[in-house]
Amino acid sequence: MGAEEIGNNLLCTLLQSPTNRSILVVQSIYVNLKSSTMIKMQVIGNLGKDCVVNTVNGKNVINFTVAHTEKYRDSQGNQQEKTTWVDCAYWTDRTAVSQYLVKGKQVYVEGQPEARSFQRNDGTPGSSLSLRVKDIQLLGGRGESTGGGNFQSAAASAASAGPSGAGDDTDDLPF
Repeated sequence: MGAEEIGNNLLCTLLQSPTNRSILVVQSIYVNLKSSTMIKMQVIGNLGKDCVVNTVNGKNVINFTVAHTEKYRDSQGNQQEKTTWVDCAYWTDRTAVSQYLVKGKQVYVEGQPEARSFQRNDGTPGSSLSLRVKDIQLLGGRGESTGGGNFQSAAASAASAGPSGAGDDTDDLPF
């Protein structure tokens, strides 16, 4: 765990589990334009349940929840776990990705965070962390190998590739 300042424009905080299996990164980018500020959050974790596709005011939104679990040892040497749940809203017309957003799938999401505090029915205070998703990448799931890929990039390249002939001898590797 640590913070690093790069120049005067970027403050980057990285929270990483000792096993390097999951990462929660929060970056605050300070822009010197009319005193505006942008906060960007990146999360790698597993979906807690299948996504839900809704239409709000004629626009599609995919709602899902990502669980980031950090494993660590406490001062007595006991293994501990801390799970942070992030409610995600992905406003997009590309709802085809929703069929892949199922419980247990490992994803990378990036976007603008919003922290909310509220009062529960029993009167105790509560808080939640939500994310307006700008980019999503499918990384795999429990029991799957992590091949992954960026849905937006994969969809764009598939659309531009068009049909290919059976006698096509070109190598489709990117290098």
